[in-house]
Amino acid sequence: MNHLLRLLALGLCCAACSSLRAADWPAFRGPTGQGHAAESEKGLPLTWSETENIAWKVAVPGRGWSSPSVVGKQIWLTTSTDEDRSLRALCFDRKSGELLHNVEVFKLEQAPKVHSKNTPASPTASIEGDRVYVHFGTLGTAALDTSGKILWKNNELKFEHGHGPAGSPVLYKDLLLLNCDGTDQQFMVALEKETGKIRWKAKRDGSMAYSTPLVIQVAGKDQVVSPCGEWVFSYEPASGKELWASRYPTGYSNVPRPVFAEGLVFVSSGYNNPVLYAIKPDGEGDVTTTNVAWKMEKGAPLNPSPLAVGERLYVVSDGGVLNCLDAKTGKELWKTRVPGNYSASFVYAEGRIYIQNETGVTTVFAPGDKFEKLATNELEGRTLATLSPSDGAIYFRSDTHLYRIEQKR
Repeated sequence: MNHLLRLLALGLCCAACSSLRAADWPAFRGPTGQGHAAESEKGLPLTWSETENIAWKVAVPGRGWSSPSVVGKQIWLTTSTDEDRSLRALCFDRKSGELLHNVEVFKLEQAPKVHSKNTPASPTASIEGDRVYVHFGTLGTAALDTSGKILWKNNELKFEHGHGPAGSPVLYKDLLLLNCDGTDQQFMVALEKETGKIRWKAKRDGSMAYSTPLVIQVAGKDQVVSPCGEWVFSYEPASGKELWASRYPTGYSNVPRPVFAEGLVFVSSGYNNPVLYAIKPDGEGDVTTTNVAWKMEKGAPLNPSPLAVGERLYVVSDGGVLNCLDAKTGKELWKTRVPGNYSASFVYAEGRIYIQNETGVTTVFAPGDKFEKLATNELEGRTLATLSPSDGAIYFRSDTHLYRIEQKR
């Protein structure tokens, strides 16, 4: 009996390990939610172009800015077609680029109003096991299985977007965590992954925002950091109990996802004059005057999420000013300019940092106390989605195509 139990435990352990293999990039900003590929990720291309290191390039129907989510043999995106009245989930074959599933998840009577830099299909899908979770903000949330079958839908999250959906769904144990910050009301909500029913809903005072929350652990306890307009909140993710909040007056339309490193949470205050705040997440109640360790008032991002690598924090402004800071103190270590305007977020993989601008140009540089550019790569089209490295390849979405970028061997 003990031998059988040991074999069962080993089997469960192997199953868990296989579900977390380096090949997977299951959600916005990858397996950690902070833009880091697994340490075992190897063989990624350094250089590419339309004629170099492209394994395949396939057309993507409709429009959307969700980033590729890659698990197993599948790549999932969302898109909107039929003049934005059909919200769809797309599944491509990782090896060939073949479109395997094209599922209409929601059919709208009329097209929603969105910002010129947004689409109705901007939130990135989250994948766990054989389930794919897609979110279109107030337009609807759903779960599918990996064969393309719709398992449940939720249309209860009603609020006025202002500029359209953007924040991506976050998985936590048996819950799906979502920011819902509109022009009329603001709240965070947890849906049951199995059924789509609301488990808890935390209302807050603020203004519209478009950020994705981040689950962190502080002193052995989980909390979910959730930026809203004018405030960033932290909740107990299982219950929705508010733990702490910090205010950035007049900030709104927050887009960057928080980053957690060196014992600090880094959040951007949003429009019109962004400030990057470093906040100690160990407080209670209103920590505005007690827990802000430092702030960056010039060169903070409106859209791209920061990246922490070791003790350094990398930040790029929408206009292309790239800063490297000491994460603990906020001291500027170096600053340079990279070409173009930026909306996508950083990716760190195989000891390199990748950041692409809005016109298909990706700058690759080495982390460190001086700027060392490794490559500049250019593809066609408009590019606001974030890169997804996975199993020796990089998946890149433009406004018209999905690419598999891979080193030719």
